[in-house]
Amino acid sequence: MDFSLSDDQRAVLDAVDALLARFAGATRAAELAAKGAYDDALDAALAEAGFGEIALGEETGALEAVLVTERVVKAAGGVAFAASGLVAPLVTGRALAGPVALASQDDAGPIRFASAARTLLVLEGDLARISPLAPGDVTPVRSNFGYPVGRVGEGARRRGESLGPGSGERLLAWWRVALAAEALGAMDGALRFTVGYVTQREQFGRPIGSFQAVQHRLAECAVLVEGARWLVYEAAAQGAPAEAAACAAGFALTAAGRVHRETHQLSGAIGYTTEHDLHVWSMRLQALRLELGGPGAQLRALARERWSAPA
Repeated sequence: MDFSLSDDQRAVLDAVDALLARFAGATRAAELAAKGAYDDALDAALAEAGFGEIALGEETGALEAVLVTERVVKAAGGVAFAASGLVAPLVTGRALAGPVALASQDDAGPIRFASAARTLLVLEGDLARISPLAPGDVTPVRSNFGYPVGRVGEGARRRGESLGPGSGERLLAWWRVALAAEALGAMDGALRFTVGYVTQREQFGRPIGSFQAVQHRLAECAVLVEGARWLVYEAAAQGAPAEAAACAAGFALTAAGRVHRETHQLSGAIGYTTEHDLHVWSMRLQALRLELGGPGAQLRALARERWSAPA
C-alpha cells in the first residue's frame, strides 16, 4: 500500500508553505498573541489563494484540507483555518462568512477565535446551527493560550439557521478530525523546535541532544506524532466516520499532553519563558486538550462507537 502524497497534494503543500513563509512564523505568532489579535493578513492570503475552498474542490477534498490545517498550525499561523476551511465547508456544503468559530451549546466557556469570528457553528446535540455574529455578541477574554478567545452570549448561540437532523453528528465528527489535525501540527512544530534547541544547547562540553536519554525521549515523541498523523489522515480520507474521528482525536490529544511535557522538560528552564518560542506551539496544545471535553471524552466516544451494541 502506497501512503505517499500525490503530485497534486505535494503541489498544494508547496504552495501553502510558500505562503506561510511570508505570513506566519513563531515571532509573528508571539506578537499577535501578546495583543490577543487575529492574523487577518494570513487569513486573507489563504482565502485569496483559494485554500478556503479546498475541502469542496473538484480534485481536492477533506484530506487536502487536513494537510493545509496541519501545515498552518505547524507554521504557528494564528488563523481559524481548521474551522473555516475544514469543518464548516464539510458540514454545511458551502463556505461560510469567516473567520468561523466552533461552539457547543452545552459549554458556555470561552471559545477559540470567537473574538475575531463572523460566524459561529454551534453543536446542539443531533443538530448543528449556523449563527452569524454581530457586534456585541462576543466578549473578548484574555488568554495565555496563544489564541484570540471570547465568550459568546446565549442569544447568539441560539439564533440562525439549523442544518437539520444528523447535522450535529457530522459537526462533531469533523470537529474531532480538525482537533486532531491542529494537535498534529502543533506537536510537530513543538518537537521540531525542541530538536533544534537540544542540537545547539551544550552541557558537559557537548550538545544535550547527543545524550542517549534525550534522544530516546524525543524518539518516543516522534512516534506519537507519526501515529497521530496517520490516524487523522485516515479519518479524513474516509469522510470522518464516528469511530475513526474519535480515535484520531483521542490519540492526538493524549499524545499532545506527552509532547507538551517532554518538550518543556528537555528545553530546561528557558522552555517555561515566553522569550523561548516553544510556547507558541505548546500552549496551543494545552488549549486544544480542553476542547470537546478533552482526550478522555474522545476515548470514551471511541469505546462507545467500537463496542456498544447496536440500538
